[in-house]
Amino acid sequence: MSDGRLSVFKTYKLYVGGKFPRSESGRVYEVTDSKGKWLANAPQSSRKDARDAVVAARKAFGGWSGATAYNRGQVLYRVAEMLEGRREQFAREVADAEGLSKSKAAAVVDAAVDRWVWYAGWTDKIGQVVGGANPVAGPFFNLSTPEPTGVVAVLAPQESSFLGLVSVIAPVIATGSTAVVIASAAAPLPALSLGEVLATSDLPGGVVNILSGGTAELAAPLASHQDVNAIDLTGADAGLARELEAAAADNLKRVLRPQPVDEDWSAGPGTRRLTAFLETKTVWHPTGALGASGSSY
Repeated sequence: MSDGRLSVFKTYKLYVGGKFPRSESGRVYEVTDSKGKWLANAPQSSRKDARDAVVAARKAFGGWSGATAYNRGQVLYRVAEMLEGRREQFAREVADAEGLSKSKAAAVVDAAVDRWVWYAGWTDKIGQVVGGANPVAGPFFNLSTPEPTGVVAVLAPQESSFLGLVSVIAPVIATGSTAVVIASAAAPLPALSLGEVLATSDLPGGVVNILSGGTAELAAPLASHQDVNAIDLTGADAGLARELEAAAADNLKRVLRPQPVDEDWSAGPGTRRLTAFLETKTVWHPTGALGASGSSY
């Protein structure tokens, strides 16, 4: 028998609220590789898709931020496990997206998996680094504790479609916030496939929401959205970043500005992105009445 079967093309969809909707507008756009070869049709998200993603992220925030840091670390590690199991698929998609050789694309995917593991290990440690007991005069305990900011809009890097993507998503959710991510406009397929990994991990629906389409079109409503608490402008050019920063000031969003030069995603990430979307809560508590000896407890 001759093998006359047709290939089954993959249908890429958005990832919002733990589900895989098409864009509400019904629009798609062509995604090509570095040589102009057609790869797939990606959903072209609308402003309503962006607003729906914010609703999903806000709904998920209470449960995710209320989970123990250790549990969040377990979930992030599970994501790394699932990525490892689909290593070949992501290496192929990264090679197409970024014009890399198979070996270089595989190295990028390995680095992305390692970065998930790295951030998984930080979930229950960052509190000790940026929080702690403060020395004060008087019979009080004074404790500073980091808390997640809330819903974070993330403009993923345009050139680094996977390692850069992981590097901006993982620290947001590791510290308890939820994310609405705008994937690289020219190379969204690794990001949309990441949604499939997140859906089959232990990550609750809505913690990460992934949109594809025009970066400026989607970022504008997120920057001005009153229920978005912070925005990462990594994937914006200088002009767009200025516009979005001005819009973000309306409800005093935290803003992580893009670097003046292209970021080296292969370098050690440090804790800068972990602390970018944390707020510090300081609590005073009396130690009790001082006794005759001048001490308590």
